[in-house]
Amino acid sequence: MNRLIVALATGLALCACGDGNPFDEADPEDPDTGTTSEIPADIAGDVDSITYDAANQTLIVRGQSIDDTPYAATYTRKPGLDRGGYEAYTAQEGSLGRHHTAYVKEIDGAQAFVVMAGGQFNEVFSGATYSRSGSYSAPDVSQPGGIVHYAGNYVGLVNGPGDGGDLNPVAAGTDPAVLPRQAAEVTGDVFITADFADNVTDGVIYNRAIPDYADGDLKDVTLSNTAINSDGTFTGSATIDSTTEVGTYGGNFAGQGATAVAGAVFLSDHIDGVDNEIEQGIFVLGQCGTANDAAVCDQPLP
Repeated sequence: MNRLIVALATGLALCACGDGNPFDEADPEDPDTGTTSEIPADIAGDVDSITYDAANQTLIVRGQSIDDTPYAATYTRKPGLDRGGYEAYTAQEGSLGRHHTAYVKEIDGAQAFVVMAGGQFNEVFSGATYSRSGSYSAPDVSQPGGIVHYAGNYVGLVNGPGDGGDLNPVAAGTDPAVLPRQAAEVTGDVFITADFADNVTDGVIYNRAIPDYADGDLKDVTLSNTAINSDGTFTGSATIDSTTEVGTYGGNFAGQGATAVAGAVFLSDHIDGVDNEIEQGIFVLGQCGTANDAAVCDQPLP
Protein backbone atom coordinates (compact mmCIF):
# COMPACT_ATOMS: atom_id res chain seq x y z
CA MET A 1 0.00 0.00 0.00
CA ASN A 2 3.00 2.26 -0.59
CA ARG A 3 1.18 4.85 -2.71
CA LEU A 4 -1.44 5.24 -0.01
CA ILE A 5 1.14 5.58 2.73
CA VAL A 6 3.02 8.27 0.84
CA ALA A 7 -0.14 10.19 0.11
CA LEU A 8 -1.51 10.10 3.64
CA ALA A 9 1.78 10.91 5.30
CA THR A 10 1.55 14.40 3.81
CA GLY A 11 -1.11 15.25 6.40
CA LEU A 12 -4.39 15.28 4.50
CA ALA A 13 -7.05 16.42 6.96
CA LEU A 14 -10.82 16.21 7.23
CA CYS A 15 -12.78 19.43 7.24
CA ALA A 16 -15.79 18.57 9.40
CA CYS A 17 -18.11 21.53 9.12
CA GLY A 18 -21.61 20.04 8.99
CA ASP A 19 -23.88 19.14 11.87
CA GLY A 20 -27.48 18.31 12.62
CA ASN A 21 -29.89 16.23 10.57
CA PRO A 22 -29.61 16.75 6.80
CA PHE A 23 -32.79 14.83 5.99
CA ASP A 24 -36.50 15.15 6.57
CA GLU A 25 -37.76 15.54 10.10
CA ALA A 26 -40.55 13.29 11.31
CA ASP A 27 -44.11 14.21 10.42
CA PRO A 28 -45.69 15.52 13.66
CA GLU A 29 -48.94 13.82 12.65
CA ASP A 30 -47.14 10.49 12.21
CA PRO A 31 -44.02 10.16 14.39
CA ASP A 32 -43.03 6.88 12.71
CA THR A 33 -42.14 8.66 9.45
CA GLY A 34 -38.84 10.34 8.72
CA THR A 35 -35.59 10.28 10.66
CA THR A 36 -35.81 12.10 13.99
CA SER A 37 -32.34 11.92 15.57
CA GLU A 38 -29.30 13.95 14.58
CA ILE A 39 -26.47 12.41 12.60
CA PRO A 40 -23.18 12.52 14.58
CA ALA A 41 -21.07 15.51 13.60
CA ASP A 42 -18.01 13.47 12.63
CA ILE A 43 -20.15 11.43 10.21
CA ALA A 44 -22.04 14.43 8.78
CA GLY A 45 -18.72 16.21 8.24
CA ASP A 46 -18.92 18.83 5.53
CA VAL A 47 -22.39 17.92 4.18
CA ASP A 48 -25.55 19.83 5.08
CA SER A 49 -28.11 17.93 2.99
CA ILE A 50 -28.73 16.14 -0.30
CA THR A 51 -31.60 15.62 -2.72
CA TYR A 52 -31.53 12.26 -4.49
CA ASP A 53 -33.96 11.13 -7.18
CA ALA A 54 -33.37 7.42 -7.76
CA ALA A 55 -35.79 7.20 -10.68
CA ASN A 56 -34.17 10.04 -12.62
CA GLN A 57 -30.65 9.44 -11.24
CA THR A 58 -30.08 12.99 -10.11
CA LEU A 59 -28.13 14.11 -7.06
CA ILE A 60 -27.88 17.59 -5.51
CA VAL A 61 -25.43 18.13 -2.65
CA ARG A 62 -25.49 21.06 -0.21
CA GLY A 63 -22.66 22.12 2.05
CA GLN A 64 -19.73 20.20 0.53
CA SER A 65 -16.94 22.74 0.23
CA ILE A 66 -15.52 23.76 -3.15
CA ASP A 67 -17.56 21.34 -5.27
CA ASP A 68 -19.39 23.81 -7.53
CA THR A 69 -20.23 27.51 -7.74
CA PRO A 70 -23.77 27.29 -6.25
CA TYR A 71 -24.27 26.21 -2.64
CA ALA A 72 -26.46 23.40 -4.03
CA ALA A 73 -24.25 21.52 -6.47
CA THR A 74 -25.60 19.10 -9.06
CA TYR A 75 -23.37 16.05 -9.40
CA THR A 76 -22.95 14.03 -12.62
CA ARG A 77 -23.94 10.36 -12.77
CA LYS A 78 -20.90 8.10 -13.39
CA PRO A 79 -21.96 4.46 -13.86
CA GLY A 80 -18.36 3.42 -14.52
CA LEU A 81 -17.53 4.19 -10.87
CA ASP A 82 -20.44 2.23 -9.37
CA ARG A 83 -19.41 -0.16 -6.60
CA GLY A 84 -21.49 -3.02 -5.21
CA GLY A 85 -24.86 -1.59 -6.21
CA TYR A 86 -24.09 1.94 -4.98
CA GLU A 87 -24.58 4.64 -7.61
CA ALA A 88 -21.61 6.92 -8.24
CA TYR A 89 -21.76 10.66 -8.93
CA THR A 90 -18.93 13.16 -9.30
CA ALA A 91 -18.35 16.92 -9.51
CA GLN A 92 -15.32 18.90 -10.69
CA GLU A 93 -15.28 22.48 -11.93
CA GLY A 94 -12.51 22.88 -14.49
CA SER A 95 -9.19 21.09 -14.79
CA LEU A 96 -7.76 22.36 -11.51
CA GLY A 97 -10.94 22.26 -9.42
CA ARG A 98 -11.30 19.75 -6.60
CA HIS A 99 -12.71 16.41 -7.66
CA HIS A 100 -15.60 15.08 -5.56
CA THR A 101 -16.78 11.46 -5.57
CA ALA A 102 -20.17 10.52 -4.09
CA TYR A 103 -22.08 7.28 -3.60
CA VAL A 104 -25.76 6.84 -2.79
CA LYS A 105 -28.24 3.97 -2.47
CA GLU A 106 -31.83 3.42 -1.36
CA ILE A 107 -33.75 0.26 -0.32
CA ASP A 108 -37.32 0.27 1.02
CA GLY A 109 -37.04 3.92 2.12
CA ALA A 110 -33.62 3.46 3.76
CA GLN A 111 -31.09 5.77 2.12
CA ALA A 112 -27.43 6.65 2.68
CA PHE A 113 -24.94 8.95 0.95
CA VAL A 114 -21.18 9.61 1.21
CA VAL A 115 -18.92 12.12 -0.53
CA MET A 116 -15.21 12.94 -0.44
CA ALA A 117 -13.09 15.46 -2.31
CA GLY A 118 -9.73 14.06 -3.36
CA GLY A 119 -6.74 15.72 -1.76
CA GLN A 120 -5.60 19.13 -2.98
CA PHE A 121 -3.37 21.58 -1.05
CA ASN A 122 -3.09 18.90 1.69
CA GLU A 123 -6.81 19.01 2.54
CA VAL A 124 -9.88 16.91 1.86
CA PHE A 125 -13.57 17.60 2.47
CA SER A 126 -16.01 14.78 3.20
CA GLY A 127 -19.28 13.83 4.82
CA ALA A 128 -21.99 11.19 4.93
CA THR A 129 -25.70 11.05 5.67
CA TYR A 130 -28.49 8.53 6.13
CA SER A 131 -32.26 8.86 6.26
CA ARG A 132 -35.59 7.08 6.20
CA SER A 133 -38.61 7.96 4.11
CA GLY A 134 -42.05 6.50 4.59
CA SER A 135 -43.33 4.62 7.61
CA TYR A 136 -41.36 2.39 9.97
CA SER A 137 -42.22 -0.34 12.43
CA ALA A 138 -40.14 -2.90 14.28
CA PRO A 139 -40.77 -6.63 13.77
CA ASP A 140 -43.40 -8.24 15.99
CA VAL A 141 -41.37 -9.47 18.98
CA SER A 142 -44.32 -11.38 20.46
CA GLN A 143 -43.64 -14.04 17.82
CA PRO A 144 -40.39 -15.70 16.68
CA GLY A 145 -38.45 -13.32 14.44
CA GLY A 146 -37.60 -10.49 16.82
CA ILE A 147 -33.91 -11.10 16.05
CA VAL A 148 -33.22 -10.33 12.39
CA HIS A 149 -30.16 -9.99 10.18
CA TYR A 150 -29.17 -7.65 7.37
CA ALA A 151 -26.47 -8.22 4.76
CA GLY A 152 -25.05 -6.55 1.70
CA ASN A 153 -22.23 -4.45 0.31
CA TYR A 154 -20.26 -1.55 1.77
CA VAL A 155 -18.68 1.37 -0.07
CA GLY A 156 -16.40 4.03 1.35
CA LEU A 157 -13.87 6.70 0.40
CA VAL A 158 -10.41 7.23 1.88
CA ASN A 159 -8.21 10.32 1.80
CA GLY A 160 -5.55 8.81 -0.42
CA PRO A 161 -5.36 9.23 -4.21
CA GLY A 162 -7.28 6.84 -6.44
CA ASP A 163 -6.46 6.03 -10.05
CA GLY A 164 -7.48 9.50 -11.26
CA GLY A 165 -9.46 8.13 -14.18
CA ASP A 166 -12.34 10.58 -13.70
CA LEU A 167 -10.21 13.74 -13.40
CA ASN A 168 -10.54 16.51 -15.98
CA PRO A 169 -7.49 16.83 -18.29
CA VAL A 170 -4.73 19.32 -17.46
CA ALA A 171 -2.18 21.08 -19.66
CA ALA A 172 1.16 19.36 -20.07
CA GLY A 173 3.76 20.66 -17.64
CA THR A 174 1.26 21.85 -15.01
CA ASP A 175 3.01 22.00 -11.63
CA PRO A 176 1.96 19.02 -9.46
CA ALA A 177 1.53 21.36 -6.49
CA VAL A 178 -1.79 22.60 -7.91
CA LEU A 179 -3.18 19.31 -9.23
CA PRO A 180 -6.37 17.83 -7.72
CA ARG A 181 -6.66 14.13 -6.90
CA GLN A 182 -9.51 11.64 -7.05
CA ALA A 183 -10.35 9.91 -3.75
CA ALA A 184 -9.78 6.15 -3.58
CA GLU A 185 -12.76 3.87 -3.00
CA VAL A 186 -13.09 1.25 -0.26
CA THR A 187 -15.23 -1.84 -0.86
CA GLY A 188 -16.46 -4.57 1.46
CA ASP A 189 -19.39 -6.48 2.91
CA VAL A 190 -21.60 -5.74 5.92
CA PHE A 191 -23.53 -8.04 8.23
CA ILE A 192 -25.77 -6.58 10.94
CA THR A 193 -27.88 -8.24 13.63
CA ALA A 194 -30.78 -6.46 15.32
CA ASP A 195 -32.62 -7.70 18.40
CA PHE A 196 -35.91 -5.80 18.50
CA ALA A 197 -36.96 -7.45 21.76
CA ASP A 198 -33.99 -6.03 23.65
CA ASN A 199 -33.58 -3.11 21.20
CA VAL A 200 -29.89 -3.59 20.49
CA THR A 201 -27.87 -3.98 17.29
CA ASP A 202 -24.31 -4.73 16.22
CA GLY A 203 -22.41 -5.93 13.18
CA VAL A 204 -19.21 -6.02 11.14
CA ILE A 205 -17.75 -4.57 7.94
CA TYR A 206 -15.53 -7.28 6.44
CA ASN A 207 -13.78 -8.27 3.20
CA ARG A 208 -12.56 -4.68 3.17
CA ALA A 209 -10.24 -3.60 0.34
CA ILE A 210 -9.02 -0.56 -1.59
CA PRO A 211 -9.30 -1.65 -5.25
CA ASP A 212 -6.82 0.97 -6.45
CA TYR A 213 -4.06 -0.71 -4.38
CA ALA A 214 -3.03 -4.28 -5.12
CA ASP A 215 -2.02 -4.83 -1.48
CA GLY A 216 -4.86 -2.76 -0.07
CA ASP A 217 -6.62 -5.35 2.12
CA LEU A 218 -7.88 -3.78 5.34
CA LYS A 219 -8.86 -5.07 8.77
CA ASP A 220 -12.48 -5.85 9.61
CA VAL A 221 -14.36 -3.08 11.41
CA THR A 222 -16.69 -4.11 14.24
CA LEU A 223 -19.88 -2.11 14.76
CA SER A 224 -20.09 -2.41 18.52
CA ASN A 225 -23.27 -3.31 20.36
CA THR A 226 -25.52 -0.27 20.74
CA ALA A 227 -29.13 0.62 21.54
CA ILE A 228 -31.90 0.89 18.95
CA ASN A 229 -33.97 3.99 19.73
CA SER A 230 -37.76 3.94 19.63
CA ASP A 231 -37.72 5.64 16.21
CA GLY A 232 -35.43 2.97 14.73
CA THR A 233 -32.24 5.04 14.81
CA PHE A 234 -28.94 4.10 16.44
CA THR A 235 -25.36 5.32 16.95
CA GLY A 236 -22.34 3.48 18.29
CA SER A 237 -18.59 3.07 18.21
CA ALA A 238 -16.55 1.32 15.53
CA THR A 239 -13.57 -0.80 16.56
CA ILE A 240 -10.79 -2.97 15.14
CA ASP A 241 -8.92 -5.78 16.90
CA SER A 242 -11.90 -6.20 19.26
CA THR A 243 -11.17 -3.23 21.53
CA THR A 244 -9.43 -0.42 19.62
CA GLU A 245 -11.97 2.32 18.96
CA VAL A 246 -11.42 3.90 15.54
CA GLY A 247 -14.61 5.83 14.87
CA THR A 248 -18.37 6.19 14.92
CA TYR A 249 -21.27 4.57 13.13
CA GLY A 250 -24.95 5.38 12.96
CA GLY A 251 -28.06 4.55 11.01
CA ASN A 252 -31.78 3.92 10.87
CA PHE A 253 -34.08 1.02 10.14
CA ALA A 254 -36.87 1.48 7.61
CA GLY A 255 -40.04 -0.18 6.37
CA GLN A 256 -42.83 -2.13 8.00
CA GLY A 257 -41.10 -4.84 10.00
CA ALA A 258 -37.76 -3.05 9.56
CA THR A 259 -37.14 -4.56 6.10
CA ALA A 260 -34.04 -2.43 5.48
CA VAL A 261 -31.32 -0.50 7.28
CA ALA A 262 -29.10 2.40 6.16
CA GLY A 263 -26.09 3.80 7.94
CA ALA A 264 -22.69 5.45 7.73
CA VAL A 265 -19.28 5.30 9.40
CA PHE A 266 -16.44 7.70 10.09
CA LEU A 267 -13.07 6.01 10.72
CA SER A 268 -9.58 7.34 11.42
CA ASP A 269 -6.15 5.94 12.40
CA HIS A 270 -7.37 2.46 11.49
CA ILE A 271 -4.97 1.31 8.75
CA ASP A 272 -1.69 -0.26 9.84
CA GLY A 273 1.42 1.58 8.68
CA VAL A 274 -0.49 4.69 7.60
CA ASP A 275 -0.67 8.12 9.25
CA ASN A 276 -3.46 10.72 9.14
CA GLU A 277 -5.88 8.44 7.29
CA ILE A 278 -9.64 8.91 7.38
CA GLU A 279 -12.43 6.90 5.80
CA GLN A 280 -16.11 7.64 5.38
CA GLY A 281 -18.47 4.96 4.14
CA ILE A 282 -22.08 3.82 3.94
CA PHE A 283 -24.22 0.70 3.96
CA VAL A 284 -27.79 0.17 2.75
CA LEU A 285 -28.92 -3.39 3.42
CA GLY A 286 -32.00 -5.53 2.99
CA GLN A 287 -33.24 -7.77 5.79
CA CYS A 288 -32.34 -11.45 5.33
CA GLY A 289 -35.31 -13.26 3.84
CA THR A 290 -36.43 -10.29 1.74
CA ALA A 291 -35.90 -9.63 -1.95
CA ASN A 292 -32.97 -7.28 -1.21
CA ASP A 293 -30.89 -9.61 0.96
CA ALA A 294 -27.44 -11.02 0.14
CA ALA A 295 -26.20 -14.55 -0.57
CA VAL A 296 -24.72 -14.91 2.92
CA CYS A 297 -28.30 -14.96 4.26
CA ASP A 298 -28.88 -18.40 2.63
CA GLN A 299 -28.02 -20.61 5.61
CA PRO A 300 -29.14 -24.12 6.67
CA LEU A 301 -30.95 -22.63 9.66
CA PRO A 302 -32.11 -19.15 8.58
